Amino acid sequence: MIRKLITAAALAAAFTAPAFAAEPIEGMWKRQTGTIIKFSACGGGYCAIVQNGKHSGKSIGTMAGTGGRYKGKLTDLETNKTYTGKASVKGTTMSLSGCVAGGLICKTEAWARK
Repeated sequence: MIRKLITAAALAAAFTAPAFAAEPIEGMWKRQTGTIIKFSACGGGYCAIVQNGKHSGKSIGTMAGTGGRYKGKLTDLETNKTYTGKASVKGTTMSLSGCVAGGLICKTEAWARK
């Protein structure tokens, strides 16, 4: 009987572990420039809104995904160019990379959770 309980507990832990390992994109993120971006749930994905500086309140794009991996579009505030790309969240760091012109021009940034 105890063996069955231990096995059941181990299986339950194995199936619930991925839920705890998921890295959410929701929250406040700080760019290297000091700009704070807030990701909030919206329309089946996550909307990115600038929280400070001269672009405060501006929507700069959306991302969708789960488990620490996201895809979508974001606009670079300095160049006003929109990039299609991906983001991955690991701990307190989000790595973003996006490309335009069919992948000929790419940009990568790392943001810190605030």
